[in-house]
Amino acid sequence: MLVLFRGNFNPFPLNLHLLLTSLQKLQSFYLLNWIIIFGERQRNRGFSLQNSIDYYRCYCTWYDQKMGQALGCIQVDQSTVAVKETFGKFNEVLEPGCHCLPWCLGSQLAGHLSLRVQQLDVRCETKTKDNVFVNVVASIQYRALAEKAADAFYKLSNTRAQIQAYVFDVIRASVPKLDLDSAFEQKNEIAKAVEDELEKAMSHYGFEIVQTLIVDIEPDEHVKRAMNEINAAARLRVAANEKAEAEKILQIKRAEGDAESKYLAGLGIARQRQAIVDGLRDSVLAFSENVPGTTSKDVMDMVLVTQYFDTMKEIGASSKSNSVFIPHGPGAVRDIATQIRDGLLQANST
Repeated sequence: MLVLFRGNFNPFPLNLHLLLTSLQKLQSFYLLNWIIIFGERQRNRGFSLQNSIDYYRCYCTWYDQKMGQALGCIQVDQSTVAVKETFGKFNEVLEPGCHCLPWCLGSQLAGHLSLRVQQLDVRCETKTKDNVFVNVVASIQYRALAEKAADAFYKLSNTRAQIQAYVFDVIRASVPKLDLDSAFEQKNEIAKAVEDELEKAMSHYGFEIVQTLIVDIEPDEHVKRAMNEINAAARLRVAANEKAEAEKILQIKRAEGDAESKYLAGLGIARQRQAIVDGLRDSVLAFSENVPGTTSKDVMDMVLVTQYFDTMKEIGASSKSNSVFIPHGPGAVRDIATQIRDGLLQANST
């Protein structure tokens, strides 16, 4: 900016940048003192230094806007729109960029409106059909529509509270119709009902519901513990059934194996006895032929004596055998042979 004076005075340049730099230095001086004093007060109230810095940033933003309005121009950031008023009446919505705002003609900036997607987490306590109280956590993602920015700015004073009220209404009308297990299974249906109701209501105020999510359903801690115990008991019952079935199969297989083993052992014993009988018969015949004057009775007595001494030998050689008391003496063999022969004759007579 260059201001020219007529007459004998030389031209005096007035640099706008120099003026703004001076104002910025003055602003920094006052703001530095302000943040020191305000930070001390906030610390006495229990607030941290970060809170003071946040307040400082907000104040700087407000101060820059006011300074821009004082100079007749404002800046609107990307993904944001500004609402312009003329003598307190809505005039137009300003898009991102630099705009002229002649305050001397009654124009002023009413405020800014963000077009970014915002998220509101709502925690609602309600009860299910089986009288279990749960906390349903819903996440609502919404944004203001640029073409309805005036409605979004003027029609609602508290957007988040309005959305929260609709979420409470829909959840407390939907969840009591479902059991606890059904509520977990039908989370998407609950989220769809909330989204439809919000979309229908908030579209009149210039807002779009981007997505509605039921992120969590939290029953009482005792209910969760009981549900876990029920699940654990059911799994233990299934495990016990499977274990019993496995033991049953194992016992059946063991019995089948034992039966097969005994059958084969019986076959082996029968064959062994058959071989013994055949051997004895051949021995008796051979002995009778080779030794003249001997009878079958004499041969059987000798065989019994031989087997008797073999048995005594095996009992004595075994270290783990129990004590067996049997009649022992030269006449014992004859007694045993007589008993066997009498038994055979008695069996043949019957």
